[in-house]
Amino acid sequence: MEVVKRDSLIIGAGLSGLSIAWKLKQIPDHSFLVLEKSERSGGAIASHAEDGYLAEGGPHGFLDNCAESQELLRDTGLDKEMLKAPLAKFVRYVCMDGKLRLIPQSPPKILAAPLISILEKLRVAGDLFKKPLEGEPTVSQWVEHRFGKALLPYVDAVFTGTYAGDFERLVIDGVMPGVRKIEKENGSVIYGLLKKAKAMKKKSPGKKKGLPAMTSFPGGMTRLAERLREELTETDEIRCNCPVRKIEKTEDGWQVETEDGVFAARNLILALPVNAALSLISPLYTPPQANIPEAQIITIALGFGKDASLPPGFGYLSPEQEKRFCLGALFSSNMFPGRTPEGHLLLEALVGGRRHPERLELDDETLIKEAVKDLKQLLDLPGDPAYARVLRPRGGIPQLEAGYPALLQWRNELMQKEKGLYMTGFGWEGIGLNEMVKTAFRVADAIKAGEQDAGETDADVKKVYF
Repeated sequence: MEVVKRDSLIIGAGLSGLSIAWKLKQIPDHSFLVLEKSERSGGAIASHAEDGYLAEGGPHGFLDNCAESQELLRDTGLDKEMLKAPLAKFVRYVCMDGKLRLIPQSPPKILAAPLISILEKLRVAGDLFKKPLEGEPTVSQWVEHRFGKALLPYVDAVFTGTYAGDFERLVIDGVMPGVRKIEKENGSVIYGLLKKAKAMKKKSPGKKKGLPAMTSFPGGMTRLAERLREELTETDEIRCNCPVRKIEKTEDGWQVETEDGVFAARNLILALPVNAALSLISPLYTPPQANIPEAQIITIALGFGKDASLPPGFGYLSPEQEKRFCLGALFSSNMFPGRTPEGHLLLEALVGGRRHPERLELDDETLIKEAVKDLKQLLDLPGDPAYARVLRPRGGIPQLEAGYPALLQWRNELMQKEKGLYMTGFGWEGIGLNEMVKTAFRVADAIKAGEQDAGETDADVKKVYF
Protein backbone atom coordinates (compact mmCIF):
# COMPACT_ATOMS: atom_id res chain seq x y z
CA MET A 1 0.00 0.00 0.00
CA GLU A 2 1.32 3.45 -0.92
CA VAL A 3 2.24 5.66 2.03
CA VAL A 4 1.26 9.33 1.66
CA LYS A 5 3.93 11.57 3.19
CA ARG A 6 3.56 15.03 4.70
CA ASP A 7 5.60 17.20 7.06
CA SER A 8 2.79 17.16 9.65
CA LEU A 9 -0.34 15.10 10.26
CA ILE A 10 -3.15 16.59 12.33
CA ILE A 11 -5.68 14.13 13.75
CA GLY A 12 -8.94 15.91 14.54
CA ALA A 13 -10.71 18.77 12.78
CA GLY A 14 -12.20 20.45 15.82
CA LEU A 15 -11.26 24.02 16.64
CA SER A 16 -7.80 22.96 17.85
CA GLY A 17 -6.94 21.02 14.70
CA LEU A 18 -8.34 23.67 12.38
CA SER A 19 -6.48 26.46 14.20
CA ILE A 20 -3.18 24.56 14.02
CA ALA A 21 -3.76 23.93 10.31
CA TRP A 22 -4.43 27.63 9.74
CA LYS A 23 -1.11 28.52 11.37
CA LEU A 24 0.88 25.76 9.61
CA LYS A 25 -0.46 26.98 6.28
CA GLN A 26 1.54 30.16 6.84
CA ILE A 27 4.85 28.24 6.97
CA PRO A 28 6.44 28.20 3.50
CA ASP A 29 6.82 24.74 1.95
CA HIS A 30 5.34 22.98 4.98
CA SER A 31 2.97 20.21 3.88
CA PHE A 32 0.29 18.89 6.21
CA LEU A 33 -2.96 16.95 6.25
CA VAL A 34 -5.90 17.04 8.64
CA LEU A 35 -7.62 13.69 9.28
CA GLU A 36 -11.16 13.78 10.71
CA LYS A 37 -13.22 10.70 11.54
CA SER A 38 -16.65 12.31 11.05
CA GLU A 39 -18.21 13.85 7.96
CA ARG A 40 -18.00 17.36 9.40
CA SER A 41 -15.39 19.61 10.97
CA GLY A 42 -15.75 21.88 13.99
CA GLY A 43 -15.87 19.31 16.79
CA ALA A 44 -18.18 20.51 19.57
CA ILE A 45 -19.27 23.58 17.57
CA ALA A 46 -22.79 22.87 16.28
CA SER A 47 -25.12 25.71 15.30
CA HIS A 48 -28.73 24.79 14.49
CA ALA A 49 -30.92 26.98 12.25
CA GLU A 50 -34.61 26.08 11.84
CA ASP A 51 -37.91 27.92 11.31
CA GLY A 52 -36.26 31.30 11.73
CA TYR A 53 -34.53 30.36 15.01
CA LEU A 54 -30.78 29.98 15.50
CA ALA A 55 -29.59 27.93 18.46
CA GLU A 56 -26.29 26.35 19.50
CA GLY A 57 -25.84 22.68 20.31
CA GLY A 58 -22.31 23.46 21.48
CA PRO A 59 -20.46 26.59 22.63
CA HIS A 60 -22.43 29.82 22.28
CA GLY A 61 -19.43 32.07 21.84
CA PHE A 62 -16.09 33.10 23.31
CA LEU A 63 -14.80 36.13 25.19
CA ASP A 64 -12.74 38.71 23.34
CA ASN A 65 -9.94 38.74 25.95
CA CYS A 66 -7.58 36.25 24.29
CA ALA A 67 -4.87 37.69 22.02
CA GLU A 68 -4.58 34.51 19.95
CA SER A 69 -8.31 34.33 19.24
CA GLN A 70 -8.34 37.99 18.24
CA GLU A 71 -5.40 37.37 15.90
CA LEU A 72 -7.25 34.46 14.34
CA LEU A 73 -10.31 36.62 13.74
CA ARG A 74 -8.22 39.30 12.05
CA ASP A 75 -6.32 36.81 9.91
CA THR A 76 -9.49 35.10 8.72
CA GLY A 77 -11.41 38.32 8.20
CA LEU A 78 -14.03 37.19 10.70
CA ASP A 79 -13.43 40.33 12.73
CA LYS A 80 -15.56 42.08 10.11
CA GLU A 81 -18.46 39.62 10.64
CA MET A 82 -18.44 39.06 14.38
CA LEU A 83 -21.15 40.10 16.80
CA LYS A 84 -20.38 41.18 20.35
CA ALA A 85 -22.39 41.17 23.56
CA PRO A 86 -20.42 43.06 26.26
CA LEU A 87 -20.53 41.58 29.75
CA ALA A 88 -20.73 45.11 31.13
CA LYS A 89 -24.15 45.52 29.49
CA PHE A 90 -25.51 42.00 29.89
CA VAL A 91 -25.97 40.84 33.47
CA ARG A 92 -26.35 37.24 34.61
CA TYR A 93 -28.33 35.58 37.37
CA VAL A 94 -28.06 32.72 39.82
CA CYS A 95 -31.19 30.92 40.98
CA MET A 96 -31.29 31.02 44.78
CA ASP A 97 -34.28 30.07 46.93
CA GLY A 98 -36.44 29.75 43.82
CA LYS A 99 -35.70 33.27 42.55
CA LEU A 100 -33.21 34.81 40.14
CA ARG A 101 -30.55 36.90 41.85
CA LEU A 102 -28.57 39.34 39.73
CA ILE A 103 -24.81 38.80 39.88
CA PRO A 104 -22.65 41.91 39.33
CA GLN A 105 -19.62 41.36 37.10
CA SER A 106 -16.97 43.25 39.08
CA PRO A 107 -15.47 42.30 42.49
CA PRO A 108 -16.34 45.64 44.20
CA LYS A 109 -19.98 45.36 43.09
CA ILE A 110 -20.11 41.71 44.13
CA LEU A 111 -18.84 42.65 47.60
CA ALA A 112 -21.46 45.40 47.86
CA ALA A 113 -24.33 43.22 46.66
CA PRO A 114 -26.57 41.53 49.26
CA LEU A 115 -25.66 38.03 48.08
CA ILE A 116 -24.27 36.90 51.43
CA SER A 117 -24.35 38.39 54.95
CA ILE A 118 -21.79 40.83 56.34
CA LEU A 119 -20.35 38.13 58.61
CA GLU A 120 -20.02 35.82 55.63
CA LYS A 121 -18.24 38.57 53.70
CA LEU A 122 -15.81 38.96 56.60
CA ARG A 123 -15.20 35.20 56.45
CA VAL A 124 -14.12 35.60 52.82
CA ALA A 125 -11.29 37.81 54.09
CA GLY A 126 -10.20 34.82 56.19
CA ASP A 127 -8.35 33.70 53.08
CA LEU A 128 -5.54 36.01 54.19
CA PHE A 129 -4.87 33.75 57.19
CA LYS A 130 -5.52 30.27 55.75
CA LYS A 131 -2.66 27.95 54.82
CA PRO A 132 -2.94 26.21 51.43
CA LEU A 133 -4.59 22.81 51.51
CA GLU A 134 -2.28 19.91 50.81
CA GLY A 135 -2.90 17.28 48.17
CA GLU A 136 -5.50 17.59 45.44
CA PRO A 137 -8.62 19.19 46.95
CA THR A 138 -11.88 19.41 45.09
CA VAL A 139 -13.19 22.85 44.17
CA SER A 140 -15.82 22.72 46.94
CA GLN A 141 -13.25 21.69 49.58
CA TRP A 142 -10.87 24.39 48.46
CA VAL A 143 -13.48 27.20 48.36
CA GLU A 144 -14.91 26.30 51.77
CA HIS A 145 -11.42 26.20 53.28
CA ARG A 146 -10.33 29.53 51.84
CA PHE A 147 -13.52 31.59 51.76
CA GLY A 148 -16.24 29.82 53.76
CA LYS A 149 -19.45 27.93 53.00
CA ALA A 150 -21.51 30.94 51.93
CA LEU A 151 -19.87 31.12 48.50
CA LEU A 152 -20.41 27.44 47.68
CA PRO A 153 -23.77 27.80 45.84
CA TYR A 154 -22.36 30.54 43.62
CA VAL A 155 -19.18 28.60 42.88
CA ASP A 156 -21.33 25.55 42.16
CA ALA A 157 -23.23 27.59 39.58
CA VAL A 158 -19.98 28.76 37.94
CA PHE A 159 -18.67 25.24 37.40
CA THR A 160 -22.07 23.95 36.40
CA GLY A 161 -22.08 26.59 33.67
CA THR A 162 -18.48 26.01 32.62
CA TYR A 163 -18.03 22.24 32.77
CA ALA A 164 -21.59 20.99 33.35
CA GLY A 165 -19.63 19.50 36.21
CA ASP A 166 -19.79 18.66 39.89
CA PHE A 167 -17.63 20.96 41.98
CA GLU A 168 -17.45 18.26 44.62
CA ARG A 169 -15.46 16.17 42.11
CA LEU A 170 -13.63 18.74 39.95
CA VAL A 171 -10.19 19.46 41.44
CA ILE A 172 -8.91 22.99 41.87
CA ASP A 173 -5.46 22.09 40.51
CA GLY A 174 -7.16 21.00 37.28
CA VAL A 175 -9.69 23.75 36.64
CA MET A 176 -7.81 26.76 38.09
CA PRO A 177 -4.09 25.94 38.16
CA GLY A 178 -3.14 29.62 37.96
CA VAL A 179 -5.10 30.51 41.10
CA ARG A 180 -3.76 27.42 42.88
CA LYS A 181 -0.20 28.47 42.02
CA ILE A 182 -0.80 31.97 43.43
CA GLU A 183 -2.19 30.44 46.61
CA LYS A 184 0.84 28.20 47.10
CA GLU A 185 3.35 30.95 46.33
CA ASN A 186 1.72 33.66 48.47
CA GLY A 187 -0.21 31.75 51.12
CA SER A 188 -3.33 33.75 50.24
CA VAL A 189 -5.32 34.10 47.03
CA ILE A 190 -6.49 37.63 47.84
CA TYR A 191 -2.98 38.84 48.67
CA GLY A 192 -1.53 37.06 45.63
CA LEU A 193 -4.08 38.57 43.25
CA LEU A 194 -3.56 42.07 44.69
CA LYS A 195 0.19 41.63 44.30
CA LYS A 196 -0.24 40.44 40.72
CA ALA A 197 -2.59 43.34 39.90
CA LYS A 198 -0.07 45.83 41.34
CA ALA A 199 2.71 44.34 39.21
CA MET A 200 0.54 44.50 36.10
CA LYS A 201 -0.37 48.12 36.83
CA LYS A 202 3.31 48.97 37.21
CA LYS A 203 4.10 47.18 33.97
CA SER A 204 1.30 48.94 32.05
CA PRO A 205 0.59 52.25 33.87
CA GLY A 206 -2.63 53.98 32.95
CA LYS A 207 -3.95 50.98 31.11
CA LYS A 208 -7.46 50.08 32.23
CA LYS A 209 -9.13 46.84 31.29
CA GLY A 210 -12.87 46.73 31.09
CA LEU A 211 -15.04 43.65 31.07
CA PRO A 212 -14.76 41.49 27.95
CA ALA A 213 -17.54 40.78 25.46
CA MET A 214 -19.05 37.52 24.28
CA THR A 215 -18.35 37.00 20.59
CA SER A 216 -20.28 35.07 17.95
CA PHE A 217 -21.40 35.45 14.32
CA PRO A 218 -24.70 36.15 12.51
CA GLY A 219 -24.89 32.52 11.37
CA GLY A 220 -23.77 31.11 14.71
CA MET A 221 -20.50 29.62 15.90
CA THR A 222 -20.41 27.20 12.97
CA ARG A 223 -19.17 30.11 10.86
CA LEU A 224 -15.80 29.97 12.65
CA ALA A 225 -15.26 26.31 11.77
CA GLU A 226 -16.48 26.84 8.21
CA ARG A 227 -14.08 29.71 7.63
CA LEU A 228 -11.09 27.77 8.96
CA ARG A 229 -11.93 24.80 6.78
CA GLU A 230 -12.54 26.75 3.54
CA GLU A 231 -8.95 27.00 2.34
CA LEU A 232 -8.10 23.47 3.52
CA THR A 233 -10.85 22.05 1.32
CA GLU A 234 -9.69 24.06 -1.68
CA THR A 235 -6.17 22.63 -1.42
CA ASP A 236 -7.17 19.10 -0.37
CA GLU A 237 -5.46 19.46 3.02
CA ILE A 238 -8.32 17.90 4.98
CA ARG A 239 -9.95 14.48 4.76
CA CYS A 240 -13.22 13.83 6.57
CA ASN A 241 -14.83 10.41 7.07
CA CYS A 242 -11.30 9.18 7.72
CA PRO A 243 -11.11 7.52 11.16
CA VAL A 244 -7.66 6.56 12.45
CA ARG A 245 -7.13 2.90 13.28
CA LYS A 246 -3.57 2.96 14.60
CA ILE A 247 -0.52 5.17 15.04
CA GLU A 248 3.08 3.98 15.06
CA LYS A 249 6.47 5.48 15.85
CA THR A 250 8.99 5.10 13.00
CA GLU A 251 12.65 5.97 12.46
CA ASP A 252 11.66 9.05 10.47
CA GLY A 253 8.72 10.16 12.60
CA TRP A 254 5.19 8.79 12.71
CA GLN A 255 2.88 6.60 10.66
CA VAL A 256 -0.91 6.67 10.80
CA GLU A 257 -3.15 3.90 9.51
CA THR A 258 -6.69 4.91 8.51
CA GLU A 259 -9.61 3.43 6.62
CA ASP A 260 -8.59 5.72 3.76
CA GLY A 261 -4.92 4.71 3.56
CA VAL A 262 -1.59 5.04 5.36
CA PHE A 263 0.07 8.39 6.07
CA ALA A 264 3.50 9.33 7.41
CA ALA A 265 5.02 12.55 8.75
CA ARG A 266 7.77 14.01 10.93
CA ASN A 267 5.19 15.60 13.18
CA LEU A 268 2.06 14.02 14.61
CA ILE A 269 -0.50 16.32 16.24
CA LEU A 270 -3.30 14.70 18.22
CA ALA A 271 -5.77 17.59 18.25
CA LEU A 272 -8.40 15.57 20.07
CA PRO A 273 -10.42 15.51 23.28
CA VAL A 274 -8.49 13.89 26.14
CA ASN A 275 -10.15 10.46 25.95
CA ALA A 276 -9.91 10.21 22.16
CA ALA A 277 -6.20 11.06 22.35
CA LEU A 278 -5.61 8.52 25.12
CA SER A 279 -7.30 5.73 23.16
CA LEU A 280 -4.89 6.29 20.24
CA ILE A 281 -1.70 6.80 22.22
CA SER A 282 -2.24 4.11 24.90
CA PRO A 283 -1.04 1.16 22.74
CA LEU A 284 2.34 2.93 22.49
CA TYR A 285 2.64 4.61 25.89
CA THR A 286 0.80 3.78 29.10
CA PRO A 287 -0.88 6.81 30.71
CA PRO A 288 -1.48 7.00 34.48
CA GLN A 289 -5.19 6.47 33.77
CA ALA A 290 -6.96 5.10 30.70
CA ASN A 291 -9.55 7.89 30.52
CA ILE A 292 -11.19 10.69 32.44
CA PRO A 293 -14.91 11.20 33.20
CA GLU A 294 -17.04 13.18 30.79
CA ALA A 295 -20.31 15.06 31.22
CA GLN A 296 -22.91 15.38 28.50
CA ILE A 297 -25.38 18.20 28.27
CA ILE A 298 -28.59 18.59 26.30
CA THR A 299 -29.65 21.97 24.94
CA ILE A 300 -33.40 22.58 24.64
CA ALA A 301 -34.10 25.53 22.34
CA LEU A 302 -37.44 27.19 23.10
CA GLY A 303 -39.08 30.01 21.19
CA PHE A 304 -41.96 32.09 22.58
CA GLY A 305 -44.21 34.76 21.08
CA LYS A 306 -44.83 38.41 21.90
CA ASP A 307 -46.65 37.73 25.18
CA ALA A 308 -43.49 36.32 26.75
CA SER A 309 -40.57 38.34 28.08
CA LEU A 310 -37.09 37.75 29.44
CA PRO A 311 -35.19 39.76 32.03
CA PRO A 312 -32.20 41.66 30.67
CA GLY A 313 -28.95 39.76 30.49
CA PHE A 314 -27.31 36.57 29.29
CA GLY A 315 -29.22 34.04 31.35
CA TYR A 316 -29.05 32.20 34.66
CA LEU A 317 -27.45 29.21 36.34
CA SER A 318 -28.83 27.05 39.11
CA PRO A 319 -26.73 25.35 41.82
CA GLU A 320 -27.55 21.76 42.71
CA GLN A 321 -29.08 22.72 46.06
CA GLU A 322 -32.01 24.27 44.16
CA LYS A 323 -33.05 20.79 42.88
CA ARG A 324 -34.26 22.10 39.53
CA PHE A 325 -34.65 20.21 36.28
CA CYS A 326 -32.59 22.69 34.24
CA LEU A 327 -28.99 23.54 35.06
CA GLY A 328 -29.78 27.00 33.77
CA ALA A 329 -30.76 28.80 30.58
CA LEU A 330 -29.27 31.23 28.09
CA PHE A 331 -31.35 34.18 26.94
CA SER A 332 -30.14 33.82 23.35
CA SER A 333 -32.30 36.47 21.74
CA ASN A 334 -31.03 39.00 24.29
CA MET A 335 -27.41 38.28 23.42
CA PHE A 336 -27.30 38.41 19.65
CA PRO A 337 -29.79 39.87 17.13
CA GLY A 338 -31.48 37.93 14.35
CA ARG A 339 -31.88 34.63 16.18
CA THR A 340 -35.69 34.51 16.09
CA PRO A 341 -38.60 35.44 13.85
CA GLU A 342 -39.66 39.03 14.48
CA GLY A 343 -41.58 39.52 17.72
CA HIS A 344 -40.34 36.25 19.26
CA LEU A 345 -37.70 35.38 21.84
CA LEU A 346 -35.37 32.41 22.20
CA LEU A 347 -33.93 30.81 25.29
CA GLU A 348 -31.85 27.67 25.51
CA ALA A 349 -32.24 25.46 28.56
CA LEU A 350 -29.39 23.20 29.66
CA VAL A 351 -30.13 19.74 31.06
CA GLY A 352 -28.05 16.78 32.28
CA GLY A 353 -24.42 17.30 33.16
CA ARG A 354 -22.15 15.33 35.47
CA ARG A 355 -24.74 15.05 38.22
CA HIS A 356 -27.77 14.06 36.15
CA PRO A 357 -26.75 11.75 33.28
CA GLU A 358 -30.07 9.92 33.68
CA ARG A 359 -31.89 12.87 32.13
CA LEU A 360 -30.03 12.27 28.87
CA GLU A 361 -32.13 9.12 28.44
CA LEU A 362 -35.46 10.98 28.49
CA ASP A 363 -37.36 11.34 25.21
CA ASP A 364 -37.64 14.74 23.53
CA GLU A 365 -41.27 15.30 24.53
CA THR A 366 -40.53 14.72 28.22
CA LEU A 367 -37.45 16.91 28.13
CA ILE A 368 -39.38 19.80 26.60
CA LYS A 369 -42.30 19.43 29.00
CA GLU A 370 -40.10 19.31 32.11
CA ALA A 371 -37.88 22.16 30.95
CA VAL A 372 -40.83 24.44 30.18
CA LYS A 373 -42.41 23.61 33.55
CA ASP A 374 -39.17 24.51 35.34
CA LEU A 375 -38.56 27.72 33.37
CA LYS A 376 -42.10 29.02 33.85
CA GLN A 377 -41.52 29.05 37.62
CA LEU A 378 -38.74 31.60 37.14
CA LEU A 379 -39.57 33.52 33.95
CA ASP A 380 -42.53 35.27 32.32
CA LEU A 381 -43.38 32.66 29.66
CA PRO A 382 -47.16 32.42 29.23
CA GLY A 383 -48.62 29.82 26.90
CA ASP A 384 -46.89 27.03 25.04
CA PRO A 385 -43.61 27.53 23.19
CA ALA A 386 -43.98 28.47 19.52
CA TYR A 387 -40.82 26.49 18.81
CA ALA A 388 -39.07 23.64 20.62
CA ARG A 389 -36.08 21.57 19.60
CA VAL A 390 -33.89 19.18 21.63
CA LEU A 391 -30.23 19.34 20.61
CA ARG A 392 -28.42 16.27 21.87
CA PRO A 393 -24.65 16.36 22.46
CA ARG A 394 -22.14 15.12 19.89
CA GLY A 395 -19.68 14.30 22.66
CA GLY A 396 -18.87 14.80 26.30
CA ILE A 397 -17.19 17.61 28.23
CA PRO A 398 -13.94 16.40 29.86
CA GLN A 399 -14.10 16.57 33.64
CA LEU A 400 -10.88 17.65 35.32
CA GLU A 401 -11.26 15.52 38.42
CA ALA A 402 -8.91 13.50 40.66
CA GLY A 403 -5.83 12.33 38.76
CA TYR A 404 -6.11 14.88 35.96
CA PRO A 405 -3.10 17.01 37.04
CA ALA A 406 -0.92 13.87 37.00
CA LEU A 407 -2.29 12.96 33.57
CA LEU A 408 -1.49 16.43 32.26
CA GLN A 409 2.05 16.15 33.65
CA TRP A 410 2.44 12.75 31.94
CA ARG A 411 1.35 14.28 28.64
CA ASN A 412 3.83 17.15 28.97
CA GLU A 413 6.70 14.79 29.75
CA LEU A 414 5.73 12.50 26.88
CA MET A 415 5.74 15.39 24.40
CA GLN A 416 9.21 16.40 25.59
CA LYS A 417 10.49 12.84 25.28
CA GLU A 418 9.03 11.87 21.89
CA LYS A 419 10.23 14.12 19.09
CA GLY A 420 7.52 15.29 16.72
CA LEU A 421 4.61 14.35 19.02
CA TYR A 422 2.13 17.06 20.01
CA MET A 423 -1.07 16.53 22.02
CA THR A 424 -3.61 19.31 22.38
CA GLY A 425 -7.37 19.71 22.18
CA PHE A 426 -10.57 19.64 24.19
CA GLY A 427 -9.76 19.06 27.87
CA TRP A 428 -5.99 19.49 27.73
CA GLU A 429 -5.37 22.70 29.71
CA GLY A 430 -9.06 23.65 29.65
CA ILE A 431 -12.25 23.41 27.62
CA GLY A 432 -12.94 26.97 26.44
CA LEU A 433 -12.66 28.03 22.80
CA ASN A 434 -10.03 30.61 23.73
CA GLU A 435 -7.96 27.93 25.43
CA MET A 436 -8.22 25.75 22.32
CA VAL A 437 -6.94 28.54 20.07
CA LYS A 438 -4.22 29.63 22.48
CA THR A 439 -2.73 26.14 22.80
CA ALA A 440 -3.14 25.52 19.06
CA PHE A 441 -1.05 28.61 18.30
CA ARG A 442 1.59 27.50 20.80
CA VAL A 443 1.83 24.08 19.15
CA ALA A 444 2.06 25.57 15.66
CA ASP A 445 4.80 27.95 16.80
CA ALA A 446 6.75 25.04 18.30
CA ILE A 447 6.49 23.07 15.04
CA LYS A 448 7.63 26.10 13.06
CA ALA A 449 10.65 26.48 15.34
CA GLY A 450 11.42 22.75 15.25
CA GLU A 451 10.88 22.48 18.99
CA GLN A 452 8.85 20.29 21.27
CA ASP A 453 5.83 21.67 23.12
CA ALA A 454 6.34 21.73 26.87
CA GLY A 455 2.69 22.39 27.66
CA GLU A 456 1.57 25.48 29.55
CA THR A 457 4.51 26.29 31.80
CA ASP A 458 3.02 29.36 33.49
CA ALA A 459 -0.70 28.87 33.98
CA ASP A 460 -2.78 32.02 33.62
CA VAL A 461 -5.24 33.14 36.26
CA LYS A 462 -8.61 32.47 34.66
CA LYS A 463 -11.09 35.14 35.57
CA VAL A 464 -14.56 33.98 36.59
CA TYR A 465 -17.56 35.44 34.78
CA PHE A 466 -21.03 34.17 35.67
